Amino acid sequence: MEIIRIISIALIALFLYIFVKEKKSDIAVLIILAASIIILLYMITQLGQIVSFINSIAAKANIDIVYIEIILKILAIAYLASFCSEICKDAGAGSLASKVEFSAKIMILVLAIPILMAVLDSILQIL
Repeated sequence: MEIIRIISIALIALFLYIFVKEKKSDIAVLIILAASIIILLYMITQLGQIVSFINSIAAKANIDIVYIEIILKILAIAYLASFCSEICKDAGAGSLASKVEFSAKIMILVLAIPILMAVLDSILQIL
């Protein structure tokens, strides 16, 4: 199971972090960062199945692929920003984490504009 691998990587990194944190805190943060990147890269390989599933559903429902791409970009921004924000918090940079979260929210709003316009056009056509 994939979750066992992820948990194993996380627990090994955690034990190394706890062991090294007292002696060299800068290296301890790098251990967490490396483990986080390994987990992220592992999960990115799993995303192909999700994207193909969403594309097949969109094709069956006759939804424009542009909107599906926007939604996938929004999801990617949300997950990556959350991931980065948590790493920043772990490193003790809470203010940087809040800036990353704020930037992600603005980017999501910008990407959502075409979807909002499509919804408004649909409402106007109904009226």
